[in-house]
Amino acid sequence: MKTDISDILKLSIPEKIMMVETIWDNIAAENSKLKLSKEEEKLLDERLSSYRKNPERAKPLQKFIKELKSKRK
Repeated sequence: MKTDISDILKLSIPEKIMMVETIWDNIAAENSKLKLSKEEEKLLDERLSSYRKNPERAKPLQKFIKELKSKRK
């Protein structure tokens, strides 16, 4: 089934929210099928190991987001 975007834009806000939730749930369910490459696995392992050795070097998420937003201005 193919839906035209113009049909979606005509939906009410609650209908759009329900559609987005349905799509998100579908993505989340299929996400488990995605596999990391060997390079991605290695990079994640290295970063986790680095964090475990020096957890004090990590930034709190809120601080990271604040810094990221300030760079966008």
